[in-house]
Amino acid sequence: MKYLALISVLATIALAQSSAPQVKSPFAGIGIDQRLNDSIPLDTVFRDEQGNFVPLGNFFHKRPVLLVPVYYECPMLCSQVLSGMVAGLRPLSIAPGKDFDIVSISFNPADTPTDAAKDRALYSHRYSTRMGTAGWHFLTGSETSIHAVMDALGYHYRYDPATKTFVHASGIMVLTPEGRIARYLYGVDYEPKDLELSLVDASHGKIGSLADEILLYCCHYDASTGKYTATVMNVLRLAGAVMVLILAIGLGLFFRFDLRRHRVQPQEARFR
Repeated sequence: MKYLALISVLATIALAQSSAPQVKSPFAGIGIDQRLNDSIPLDTVFRDEQGNFVPLGNFFHKRPVLLVPVYYECPMLCSQVLSGMVAGLRPLSIAPGKDFDIVSISFNPADTPTDAAKDRALYSHRYSTRMGTAGWHFLTGSETSIHAVMDALGYHYRYDPATKTFVHASGIMVLTPEGRIARYLYGVDYEPKDLELSLVDASHGKIGSLADEILLYCCHYDASTGKYTATVMNVLRLAGAVMVLILAIGLGLFFRFDLRRHRVQPQEARFR
């Protein structure tokens, strides 16, 4: 009887737990699923800062694109994403409008071209007061267009009616000139090295310097962290190649000097 009573109590507890309402995390389903090498729909139509309707493809085909999913009335996180991107871009030798473009897309369909123009002026000015807004594009769009692009990026967010804000992740994406997703960079602080290597990589080697190409050879993109890390074997290979080159140059100079010395010696002997 004692065991039957214990079993009855445990069954009652289990039943009570199963029937209790489950508290859903506010961050359930929020995040970024990587869709590397997938293409985004370039035929989707958005509105630019002047209110013109433009297909997303207008901002591709020439240069790699730094794509920034935010919303312009965000009280905190989106401004940190944009500020972190600007801080990471400032030290680079490559520049927006010349080597790559920045396309910010608001995932809030209530945002207006006026909101977009205000943020475009703010962050392009923070980047450089001299260069203006060339290469900076801040877009707004319908819910249909927004979902099409955000789903293609694997970017998941949700509107919270209680706070009247969006719950979302923080990150930016680097796309090729053809609109394929090349890299994901996470967080709100972006290392200049990661930004530059991502853009150089996505450009198919059309931008950047020889030093960038060498650094790309020595580094590996870690998709789980969104960062570039040194590859030991490639560093050793490069170091070996440099040593061989130095040795070859040294031997060449030595043989050249030795040949000159042998040519001078017979002439000196002739005049004795």
